[in-house]
Amino acid sequence: MTVTVYTGGRIFTAGADPWAEALVVDGDTVVFAGELSRAAAATGPDAATVDLGGRLLLPGFTDAHTHLVMMGEALGRVGLTDARSLGEIQARLRAARAAAPDDARVLGRGWLFDSVPGGAPTAAMIDDAVADVPVYLDANDYHSCWVNSAALAELGITRDTPDPIGGRIGRREDGEPDGMLYETAAQAHVWNFLAEQADDADRDAAVERTLAAYAATGVTGAVDMAFDELGLAAFQRAAERRGVTLPLRVAAHWFVENTGDEAANLAQVARAAELAEQVRSPWLRVVGIKLVIDGVIDACTAAMRHPYSNGSNAEPIWSRAGITPVVAAADAAGLQIALHAIGDLASDIALDALEHAAEVNGDRPRRHRIEHLEYAAPGTAERMARLGVTASMQPVHADPAIFDNWAAMLGDERVDRAFAWSEYVDAGALLAFSTDAPTAPHEALPNMYIAATRKSALDGSFAPRHPHYALPLEQALGHATRDAAASVGDGSTRGRLEAGLAADFAIVDADPFAEGPEALLEARIVRTVVAGRTQYDAGAV
Repeated sequence: MTVTVYTGGRIFTAGADPWAEALVVDGDTVVFAGELSRAAAATGPDAATVDLGGRLLLPGFTDAHTHLVMMGEALGRVGLTDARSLGEIQARLRAARAAAPDDARVLGRGWLFDSVPGGAPTAAMIDDAVADVPVYLDANDYHSCWVNSAALAELGITRDTPDPIGGRIGRREDGEPDGMLYETAAQAHVWNFLAEQADDADRDAAVERTLAAYAATGVTGAVDMAFDELGLAAFQRAAERRGVTLPLRVAAHWFVENTGDEAANLAQVARAAELAEQVRSPWLRVVGIKLVIDGVIDACTAAMRHPYSNGSNAEPIWSRAGITPVVAAADAAGLQIALHAIGDLASDIALDALEHAAEVNGDRPRRHRIEHLEYAAPGTAERMARLGVTASMQPVHADPAIFDNWAAMLGDERVDRAFAWSEYVDAGALLAFSTDAPTAPHEALPNMYIAATRKSALDGSFAPRHPHYALPLEQALGHATRDAAASVGDGSTRGRLEAGLAADFAIVDADPFAEGPEALLEARIVRTVVAGRTQYDAGAV
């Protein structure tokens, strides 16, 4: 392959020397990043030159928490995040039904609780728009599903259907289901059912949508947080279609469901350990397990030390007694453990389990993670730093346009410590940024805008929330590139643009360091390169 020199713009390396005038790539590897006057020593007479034209070149983003197949599925569904009234939601459902009258179902995603009267969705509200076929609408956080009467009938959910472990079927005062399925009730009834209706062709199409979307937005690596047998097979087929390589480096966490039976739970861990030995290419590997300890604050299903503003609270999906042996077994097997913990009680349970695993398994290399940490009690960041636990967080979840319901559910001083990214930096914990697509938009640049400003990327009319937690843009980019790669053990091979590391990078058509963070809202990726190969090219460089 030809040696290529990139120069003529701002080059952010995310390394020890964060800025460079020139980047030299030989094959799939960076061989030099630094002053232009020294670049010639790393090139030959036949080197090609790419003039950046004042654009920004930076390491490829690693989306450190995402759901790859779900994201591709969501890209093919009715988007509802910006539908800010029940009338608009209903209008979009009617339009979707009219556009595809032969479809067996209407599928949508992304609705917000505060877009529904009283924050209380009902099946009747959807029935008023579409009643002749089942309608399934995943909430923006993907922890609840709102369905119509036809969907309840299709699922066979009645007043006699019991709540699953860690979930709840919403019910009217007369005991009949009301159209809301929370947490594991959505997973067990809706997700499993819809998965059964899909075939390999559907999943292959979803994977291809995801790969194309990430390439177009500068993402060169992703960490899946709910891999299963179907998702693994879909990505293996995608690699086979391309001759084993992928346009994205995928590290996957195997989803472990709380079955209520310790032996069955440990069997899932054993399967993940088996796959970690079998699936370990540079493009696709299983690195650990994922456990969901609680729900979300918007639906009052996150496990909190103290009740919500309405006096309710939520039991954790995994109890301390249930989760401890699973975490210990995964740690002993050398698996990375990713623990979904949004409420402060959930993060306590997560850290207690990780601390116990370290005690029983002894001193060994480990880099476990807690996902989300939307509200964590004071001292949590320091404890994580002591234990070497990564804080995996999503700036896009702090967008002020979707914050009001979150704040109302807590309703007290806890709101003032929402999404406290800088606490983890100050404590010395590794902070990895991501999007949690499809619970939020997958685009990396708006995510960085929120990280650097605490302003809304969805609606500029909203004032910034907690701007003291905003991070300098250079830091934010480092957490989304260098640290996101390091969060799955790739810190010595990629995530920075330094000699000897992978040539994974993206070129942005603007320079937000010169133009200000607002430029990120209009900026676009014009080229994405993975292992030295262009995977996306808008033709602008």
